[in-house]
Amino acid sequence: MASKDNTSFDDGDVPRRFANFQPSAWGDYFVSYDSNTMENQLEEKMTQKQLQKLKEEVMNMFVTTDKSSEKLRWWKQLNLIERLSFARDRAVESYFWALGVYYEPNYSVGRMILAKIIALATVLDDMYDVYATLDELDLFTEAIERWDINGMEKLPEYMKIFYEVILKTYEEFEEDMSKDIITYAIHYAKEAFKRQCRVYFIEAKWYHEGYVPTMEEYMEVSVVSTCYYLFAPISFLGMGVAASEEAFKWIESDPMMLKASGIIGRLMNDITSHKFEQERGDVGSAVECYMKQHGVSEEETLVALENEVVRAWKDVIEDYMKSSNISKEICMRVLNLARLSDRFYKEEDGYTFADGTTKCFIASTLVDPVPI
Repeated sequence: MASKDNTSFDDGDVPRRFANFQPSAWGDYFVSYDSNTMENQLEEKMTQKQLQKLKEEVMNMFVTTDKSSEKLRWWKQLNLIERLSFARDRAVESYFWALGVYYEPNYSVGRMILAKIIALATVLDDMYDVYATLDELDLFTEAIERWDINGMEKLPEYMKIFYEVILKTYEEFEEDMSKDIITYAIHYAKEAFKRQCRVYFIEAKWYHEGYVPTMEEYMEVSVVSTCYYLFAPISFLGMGVAASEEAFKWIESDPMMLKASGIIGRLMNDITSHKFEQERGDVGSAVECYMKQHGVSEEETLVALENEVVRAWKDVIEDYMKSSNISKEICMRVLNLARLSDRFYKEEDGYTFADGTTKCFIASTLVDPVPI
């Protein structure tokens, strides 16, 4: 596991941006109740003993085993929220996202692997988007390319903490892969993470240089920065021998299904979050890029982008139906990523602002008993 040092990093007088993200909607528990809400009604239906059992079960979804076989609560053991002051706590939402990619009982290990990467990718996004300086991000991106625990001396202390967590987490994955004799898989998972950092760095440069890209430039980079190009190969890790090396090579080739899923995720995210991100000072979203390039109003831009989402959905379905060389079991993971965009970004940025409809949806899906 990563270092158990729980001290947070104090970077002195370095000017930083902070996004003031909302804290976890769940607090120290899986479910948090407010009066006059659906969750309050759920609490009335369940005894405290039942609630505690459920909370423990959900937290145990993030349990791992170290060399002494001691069960550790992975996310709490990392304590990144305390150690990295800028990071969002989205552990429960990360698991829910992974559950949407594959709900099947035989993929429980896969859900744990994917949920861990989603949680770490959230912190990675916050670091590149908000907190780190461009020089620091240059160093971090180079360090990720090297992928060497001994090559992080030049990193600031807070980046060393996070860098070590990433590499140690991947080491655990690699140990699991070796048991199933699918050692080829971890190579593709590492390359996907490196690519994620590269596109994040390009976006960070745009921000720091005050550059507004053309729509074509923006989409080429920011479709990848949705993390779908990371999550797709990671989701294959938990599928065991069902995910052949051919499947990893296929997803690395950026098939139309993956590109279209990324377009759906990027545009739906930008449509719902662009105002908040502009207030925060982020790089221009698809909305700003389209408006500047075409000289149209925000209302016209939103209509155009929504039409692009519809076209992308057609591409996803078409490629899914026509894919014959890759099993539908593999393709389903990519299709489910597109579906999750609709869940999280249909009416609001339900991942950043997770205490609204997302919280209620998770509660109703995982807590509320189905009437019989």
